[in-house]
Amino acid sequence: MNLTILGGGAWGSAIAIHLAKNHSDSSIELWVRDAQQAQQMQLDRVNQRYLPGVHFPKNLVVSSKWADIWLGHDPTKQLIVIATPLAGLEQTCQHLIRSGPSDQHWLWLCKGIDPQTGKLPHEIITQLLNQSVNSKIQYGVLSGPSFAIEVAKGLPCALTVASHFPDVIKRTQRLLHRGSMRIYASEDVVGVELGGAIKNILAIATGIVDGLGLGLNARAAVITRGMVEMSRLGQAMGAQAETFSGLAGLGDLILTATGDLSRNRRVGLELAVGKNLPEVLEKLGQVAEGVRCAQAVLNLARQYGVEMPIVAAVCSVLFEQVEPAQAVAALLARDPRPESGR
Repeated sequence: MNLTILGGGAWGSAIAIHLAKNHSDSSIELWVRDAQQAQQMQLDRVNQRYLPGVHFPKNLVVSSKWADIWLGHDPTKQLIVIATPLAGLEQTCQHLIRSGPSDQHWLWLCKGIDPQTGKLPHEIITQLLNQSVNSKIQYGVLSGPSFAIEVAKGLPCALTVASHFPDVIKRTQRLLHRGSMRIYASEDVVGVELGGAIKNILAIATGIVDGLGLGLNARAAVITRGMVEMSRLGQAMGAQAETFSGLAGLGDLILTATGDLSRNRRVGLELAVGKNLPEVLEKLGQVAEGVRCAQAVLNLARQYGVEMPIVAAVCSVLFEQVEPAQAVAALLARDPRPESGR
């Protein structure tokens, strides 16, 4: 069996390493857009930029040539893992449609919402496939609490695959549910994708609270009430409430809001000590999806008539130059209300 991973960032490389370790009799192909980076990774047998010190198994091959990636015509031996950032998802899938058979199986790893259109990843894909004649492509999303470096090192983790296509779920579980990784199944694509997007915004909020030195009580309050906001919007958009108490909701939120490896949490920490957003993002050097999709989530909340005060507070700090302490004070000044109410 040959497996293809598109995207040589931390998460794509980590999944490629996991697959290669657990399918030693198969060729695992990792496509990296930058030719120089791909050549260096293939030569060094490590992704020095994103996963330093974690060496590639022998059966992991790195290439930047689109013609080199495996797009087999046997659907029983095919899974294409799309590990590009959300911004590259549509273009990557356009290439796949043009290059391969019509019965491909796609699994994407990106988390977020398109900042221009407000679309979730599956909505971007659905719109794209509707423009493709006779496409039989099946797809799903893999999400949950997972720092790439820990997955690459083989430390235990549990993730959720969500799809409306049973074959995609079965294939993902058969291929990835091995070694230290557990894969749980869901049909709630909207809920899993929303959880993956909104938790990044809430991690920025938690980082601000921690950076201001407001204590563990405040951190717990932000996480808990943020979870309520996430579930509120999700249910308004047709997601299942239980999804947000699972791996793709609460699990990913806890990890991203409290883990020191979280990029979005670091954004909040830096903003809290007075640094401006361009300075923070330049120092980060990587994509912080919470920044990219925060306004889109707030727009969705307004569209569906859902109140999301923590997300609104984060947006005020990111885009309206409101001081972090002032945003926290505004949250604390809100009128009392029932915990389960809107």
